[in-house]
Amino acid sequence: MNRLLDRETLSQLLAKRDAPCLSLYQPTHRSFPERQQDPIRFKHLVRQLEESLKQQGRADQAKSLLKPFHDLIDDPDFWNANRDGLAVFAAKDYFEVFRLQRSVPELAVANDRMHLKPLLRIAQSADRYQILAVTLDSVRLFEGNRDSLDEVSLGEGVPKNVEEALGRELTEKGQTGFPQGFGRASERGDPMQVESGGAGRQDEIDRDRDRFFREVDRAILEHHSRKSKLPLILAALPEHQFHFRKQSHNEFLFAEGIESDVSLLSPDDLRQKSWIVMQPRYIKRLEGFINQYGESHGQGLATDQLEQIGQATLEGRVATLLVEAERQIPGVADKQQGKAIPVEDDTATTPDLLDELTIWTLEQGGEVISVPTERMPTESGAAAIYRY
Repeated sequence: MNRLLDRETLSQLLAKRDAPCLSLYQPTHRSFPERQQDPIRFKHLVRQLEESLKQQGRADQAKSLLKPFHDLIDDPDFWNANRDGLAVFAAKDYFEVFRLQRSVPELAVANDRMHLKPLLRIAQSADRYQILAVTLDSVRLFEGNRDSLDEVSLGEGVPKNVEEALGRELTEKGQTGFPQGFGRASERGDPMQVESGGAGRQDEIDRDRDRFFREVDRAILEHHSRKSKLPLILAALPEHQFHFRKQSHNEFLFAEGIESDVSLLSPDDLRQKSWIVMQPRYIKRLEGFINQYGESHGQGLATDQLEQIGQATLEGRVATLLVEAERQIPGVADKQQGKAIPVEDDTATTPDLLDELTIWTLEQGGEVISVPTERMPTESGAAAIYRY
């Protein structure tokens, strides 16, 4: 009930076609007393879903579909674990809750499929990343963006410390050496001192450290990075940064990291330091898409016209779709005909054409990037870059 977004969960939501599909979005609050209002607002949105089902002639399905929603209303443990937003989806034999790291507008929709644009915009956002916080005593993984950071539950195969990773193969604690992986005291800035046991035992401790880092790197890549495909920032002591990267094969790991003792950092300190690393890359990536759109448009390989984007999506020609964050455009949509026409009257068949175009693009294997309004290169709300 507290899953973080990844490509697998998005694919599952896209595949839901058992109408009616229910989608509920709500901003929530992390702290008291603001969060006291959250279950009240949720109850109001559930009523909107019930009313929509009745208007669609589906009142007979309302009780079973809405039961898990009602179960949450009076669950204090659920509301005490709020983040910044909530997304809840339901269909026949299906119910899923996502706690979001960004606020979302209130919305309750009963439709033939899930309303995914707010969720997709968060999942596809170019500023999301993960932080791997490592000491010899602790392995923690965080996921977030410029606004917030939350800890991720480690996969079962990820060791949480050096003892768990190496077990009986770990050099006994009674042996001498420098457990932080230093060869001499002077490397830590300490006065020179003599450690009994000699270089041989220090070598064993250094090998333990390297094997530990190698195992952590392998497990994080297998259980997290390859699934999320998010950039990874290493937070560790400066000397551990060097040794970890020497062992790493994670292609998602940034060359620049957070060189600190992470056990001394608060979550907000970690978020601020990580955004210093991430921000230049985020801006560069967005600018890259925007520049690519400009170049492609000059070559006739891009458009900002929604109807043309709909037709190109039908033909499988859209490689990248830029959509303006937080914007909705009512319109007439028909996937079979590739029709996506904005309208300003009651003839609209969908509450948001951008949501339709987003889903069509993803189903055709294209990439969707959510762009802040101030950086959007077009006025239409969308910009498509063609494959050919």
